[in-house]
Amino acid sequence: MDRLPPNAMLAILVFAAVACAVVVLSIVWEWWGDRRRQRDLARRLSGVETGDGERKDAFGDLFKEAKSADIKWLQPVVARVPQTRDLQHLLDQADMSWRVGTFLMMTFGAAIAFGLMALLITNNPLVAIATAAFGASLPHIYVRRRKTKRLRAFEECFPEAIDLLGRAIRAGHAFSTGLQMVADESPEPVCGEFRRVFEEQKFGLSIDDSLLALADRIELVDMRIFVTAVLIQREVGGNLAEILDKISYTIRERFTIERQVRVYTAQGRFTGYLLGALPIAVGFLIFLLNGEYMTVLWEREIGRMLISVAAVLQVIGFFVIRKIINIDV
Repeated sequence: MDRLPPNAMLAILVFAAVACAVVVLSIVWEWWGDRRRQRDLARRLSGVETGDGERKDAFGDLFKEAKSADIKWLQPVVARVPQTRDLQHLLDQADMSWRVGTFLMMTFGAAIAFGLMALLITNNPLVAIATAAFGASLPHIYVRRRKTKRLRAFEECFPEAIDLLGRAIRAGHAFSTGLQMVADESPEPVCGEFRRVFEEQKFGLSIDDSLLALADRIELVDMRIFVTAVLIQREVGGNLAEILDKISYTIRERFTIERQVRVYTAQGRFTGYLLGALPIAVGFLIFLLNGEYMTVLWEREIGRMLISVAAVLQVIGFFVIRKIINIDV
């Protein structure tokens, strides 16, 4: 423990306390928001059943998302700041139950926890601000990774879903019935998205609007091709089953090219991971072999500054290498 930086134990305790407080507040916030949303849904359904004139639009309101309106005082902020307008859309794309308020609470909590910890360890406001910015970005990075993982899972199952829809149409079923078959027999997340499209058009939303909303939720080029082809076919006619077969074939061929590209860029990815982990591993090894030699880095101001600069450069270098090897196909 004598090799740890000054106030390290206090910084760890403060970080743990803030993190636990944010998690507890987020759980309470989600529970309270769910209770309020259930009461609001019950009120709307009662208006539909009774046919009250003041609630004649309650049935249409059932299609609206209530998550984005969970914080009344945040609505003016969300309306004025462009970066916050698509937060709920991003959470929906990641298939997360968080509301905008929970996401912002996690962001501010992570920023405070990391910022206080860095301030207690380094006593440097600039380092604390940089660390707080890094902590604030962690919830967004997590949601982005969840979204990317979900889109990849959808993309892998999408050709089979298109084939199933094409076989249903070729067998004489209606397009809406084919959507229901895809929703019943496909794995997640394909079944959930197609079930939503089927239920939206079943409850009165036009099939064109439902498909456009699906393309907005699933930000894939293949999905936009699929939706565009279906909408054009509904306008001008044609053999939809044959069109779906060609779309499925095109997607599978693109998968083949993408896997070949990943093989060609495997060395670059390995180099990026190695360059990112090597300094940390070497520093830890030197600390184990000669702790007094490494403690100079965090006992002196210039050492702490060098560690901060090195960490920033490591992150920048990792993302630069990742950008170089990330080839869109």
